[in-house]
Amino acid sequence: MNNETRRITTRTLGQLRFNADGLLPAIVQDYRTKDVLMLAYMNLASLKKTIKGGKTCFWSRSRKEFWVKGMTSGHFQYVKSIFYDCDLDTLLILVRQVGAACHTGKKSCFYRKI
Repeated sequence: MNNETRRITTRTLGQLRFNADGLLPAIVQDYRTKDVLMLAYMNLASLKKTIKGGKTCFWSRSRKEFWVKGMTSGHFQYVKSIFYDCDLDTLLILVRQVGAACHTGKKSCFYRKI
C-alpha cells in the first residue's frame, strides 16, 4: 500500500460515516483490470487492520468476527489503494488479487447476470 493511501485514510477515519451497526460497505476491485471482485463490510477495527497489514480484513456480519480474505484459501488481496466516496459511507479498495476472489472459485463474486 502506498503512503498516499495511508495518509488519506488515517486523516479521514474520524470523518467516515459508518452505519448503525458500525459498518461500511467495501467494494473490492482489481487494481489492473478494474474488475469488481467482491463486496464485503468493514468496521473501524478491520479497516485499521487492512491499512496496517496491507491485506484486506473484513467484519463478518454472520459470524461476528474478523476475516482476512485468503486466510483459509490462500487467495489473498494485497491492498494497492483505498478510496472513499463523496458521502464518506462507502469504500473502494483496489487490490492485487491472488487466485479467486469468490468462495466458489470464480475470479469475481459477480459472475452471474440478470
